[in-house]
Amino acid sequence: MIDRWYKNAIIYTINVGTFMDSNGDGVGDFGGLRDRLNHLTWLGVDCIWVQPFYPSPMQDYGYDVTDYYAAKPANGNLGEFVEFSQLARDKGIRILVDLPVNHTSDQHPWFQEARRDRRSRFRDFYVWSETEPSETDKGVAFPGFQQRIWTYDDTAHAWYFHRFYRHQPDLNITNPSVRDEIKRIMGFWLKLGVSGFRIDAAHFLVDEVRPDGSVVRHYKYLEEFREFLSWRQGDAVMLAEAHVDLDEIPHFLGRGRMQMGFAFQPNQYVFLALATGDSKPLIEGMKRMPHLDHTGQWAQFLRNHDELDLSDLSPDERQRVLKAFAPDPNMQIFGRGIRRRLAPMLGNDRRRLELANSLMFSLPGTPVIYYGDEIGMGEDLSLEERWPVRTCMQWSDAPSGGFSTAPPGELLHPMIHNGAFGVETVNVDEQRRDPDSLLNWMRQLCDIRKSCPEIGWGEMEIIETDDDAMLALHYRWQGGKVLLLHNLADVARGVRLELKEEEAGELVDLFGNQVYPRESGASRTIELDGYGYRWFRVRQ
Repeated sequence: MIDRWYKNAIIYTINVGTFMDSNGDGVGDFGGLRDRLNHLTWLGVDCIWVQPFYPSPMQDYGYDVTDYYAAKPANGNLGEFVEFSQLARDKGIRILVDLPVNHTSDQHPWFQEARRDRRSRFRDFYVWSETEPSETDKGVAFPGFQQRIWTYDDTAHAWYFHRFYRHQPDLNITNPSVRDEIKRIMGFWLKLGVSGFRIDAAHFLVDEVRPDGSVVRHYKYLEEFREFLSWRQGDAVMLAEAHVDLDEIPHFLGRGRMQMGFAFQPNQYVFLALATGDSKPLIEGMKRMPHLDHTGQWAQFLRNHDELDLSDLSPDERQRVLKAFAPDPNMQIFGRGIRRRLAPMLGNDRRRLELANSLMFSLPGTPVIYYGDEIGMGEDLSLEERWPVRTCMQWSDAPSGGFSTAPPGELLHPMIHNGAFGVETVNVDEQRRDPDSLLNWMRQLCDIRKSCPEIGWGEMEIIETDDDAMLALHYRWQGGKVLLLHNLADVARGVRLELKEEEAGELVDLFGNQVYPRESGASRTIELDGYGYRWFRVRQ
């Protein structure tokens, strides 16, 4: 039987350059990751998604790669990566590395040779047009920051296609040599100790784009990559960033293709529910989600390194979320999303932070934590585009936040100082010492979630309630049952749930460590205060 370890994992997202600097040069590195593995094991994490650390001009946060078989010197060498990956495995932590192979940097040797010599084998590694394509400005990924998707190259005397910025030419996935190269890259990192890959822009990776604007998607290529992974390492996984229509999701997840995919639609409805105090849109959104086969799994999240994309909401719903969490235009981006971290979005309200994280951990699938959210880090809105949420990790109240011994002005990314989210107030050291801190509560949440494999493996049932502020979820798996309740209403309004005798059983409150015996012949009333949540294990 193939080990589907990802079904009950907790994933933690890390950017190497902003997590921990071990040599005082102001840039995070593999030595820093190695030194902070104890923090992650203590927290309860058993899988790390490491964002791109490959050589790069860094025009797009490292997603513009010039060499897939190396690491940026500032982050360390391959020997240090192997040291980190081996120690992580010894501590029970698996590693997923980001794989941005929809495109390369325009500085990649492949593209440089392709543009110089049309007879080179690398010419067909990219997508070219000898004549100017129609509608070169249609379908840009980053409105307001990107002007077109086809650019003329004076050296190549042709137009090249780029789904994202002009410095990121798309690879030609229909070329078998490109797919073979992707498999070599995968095999290389598997040998260095990783357990799989977060596939960047997976929905664009399978696209065949033509100059006339037509697009054909070749889902079969995903089966080709999955077959390769299964042959090389049976338990290796692919985590897809595939923000597609619901009816297209089954083409990406399960069925011999990618095992995991980010739950973009539920993510948006979670924030709509938090903004309105109404569970109905979230319930309806979850009911519309396609059923995945036994190998498929959702990756649930609240925030990440990109914008909070609200494009699946109606215009009215989107405005309600923006009004609640990003009322200032400087907090918004691309005409569709929010460029803020979770804690400031929720007003740094501890009750709402607990509610949001508890809710995310209770949704079907595997939870994904963005670095720093476990301590309630803030953002720096003075930074451009998506950079506000990518500041350095705050380990202590030292001038450079314990991230580095370098002075604050020499750090790769800014450190937040002063105010409610400055390192003087929000840092790991202080919260580790405080038993009532958000960090210690998050550790408890991780522990409780690990004790509920029903959420990752089992079937979910939405229990009907008489109050729209209440979300009640029931999971069953291998004879085990858990009941998870959330009150989305504010502190001024409590809610209650009436459980019928056949639904109740003996309830074990997992957060309160209290047992409520079953009373024969009677219903059960459970009350929740505003922003309240309860996790119960149900014993018959």
